Amino acid sequence: MRNLVTSRFLQIAVVAAAVAASFGTFHQRHAYGAASPVDQRPSGFRVVAPLESGNLLLFPVVQSGKLPGSQFITLDEGIKSGEVEVTEAGMVRGLIRRRPAQGAGPHNGVARPAPEYRGDQVNTLVLVNNSDKPLLLLAGEIVTGGKQDRVIAKDRIVPAGSNPIDLGVFCIEPGRWTEDTANFGASAKTSAQSIMVQPTVREKAMVAKDQHQVWDSVHGAIGAVLQATSSAGVAVNSPDLTNIGTTSYVRAMQNNVLSAKVDEVAAPLSKSREQILEKLREEHAVGVVVAIRGEIVWADLFSDSDLLGRYWTKLVRSYAAESLTDGQQHSVPTISDAQHFLDTPSGGTETSFGDVGVYRYRELRSGGTETFVLESLLPGTGYDVHVSKLKLRGELRRTSSPVILR
Repeated sequence: MRNLVTSRFLQIAVVAAAVAASFGTFHQRHAYGAASPVDQRPSGFRVVAPLESGNLLLFPVVQSGKLPGSQFITLDEGIKSGEVEVTEAGMVRGLIRRRPAQGAGPHNGVARPAPEYRGDQVNTLVLVNNSDKPLLLLAGEIVTGGKQDRVIAKDRIVPAGSNPIDLGVFCIEPGRWTEDTANFGASAKTSAQSIMVQPTVREKAMVAKDQHQVWDSVHGAIGAVLQATSSAGVAVNSPDLTNIGTTSYVRAMQNNVLSAKVDEVAAPLSKSREQILEKLREEHAVGVVVAIRGEIVWADLFSDSDLLGRYWTKLVRSYAAESLTDGQQHSVPTISDAQHFLDTPSGGTETSFGDVGVYRYRELRSGGTETFVLESLLPGTGYDVHVSKLKLRGELRRTSSPVILR
């Protein structure tokens, strides 16, 4: 395995593709051309020399100019502190909002009644943010517990001191609908063990938006890591692997043997985490372009280096798990290839979803890529907090138009 961490980032290029800043209606979809202002506005993103481990290649993305300071709390941080609570829909009455929301409008700061839910639902959880900071949720993040482990379906922002919200999720534990524990938590007790679903599963939740396709991708992902572990000399029927609970993505990825296999790839990019992140901060890195076996498949970009650092471990582990899947080997991509992936215009169809004064979430689809943009509309913000760009593959690529976000 090679571990290449370059000492200096070179070869600057500029991204021409970006997304519109204007806020539209909640469920809005429209087409635009490649020459529209959406594609012309410069972003200042540039790709630099890569970090490499096994089949995984990460191209850091840096941004010029002054970056906004991070004002958000993450899901892991909120659950660990107890300020973010998650429960099954049927247990919503158990959620307590500790303070009235600021600027509650006609309610004059008085907490409104919690929404009514009729029983627990596979694709619905309820969340309340009791912290004094807005909560950032990313598609692909995992919440464990209740009757099934779930994955967040799309990016969103939850205001500080919010009323309970309907949290759209997909199940990633087919086969269980009995309460394991009434309490929901993050995917791990420590940041070093934190995981989010790998790109193939994340893609099904974000693009296909179909529970059965998510389950199929979970099954395939677990099988791929099992196969990679077997290829490394560990028998699939060994005592260390027979009790992983193969329908559970989380239990599989937290199995000692399988987790060690993921760590084998992720360790060079996470064990030296502070050194790597310090270098990335110096260069104002805000994200990465991801290549698996030489094929560029994904990009995650944040509004600032601090947010990238706080998500670094769980993102790297998700990319590492993806790199263990079988697939065709491609020639090693260059910085220019990674830059081109970002530069590819997102012309085609745009679908918007949002919450007035809080956030807007946009899905922009072209023939071969899909871009998801989470824009904060909170006071003092008005910028993109997180952008995911992915290469569409298989049936997803052949789908001519996106499904309206709900």
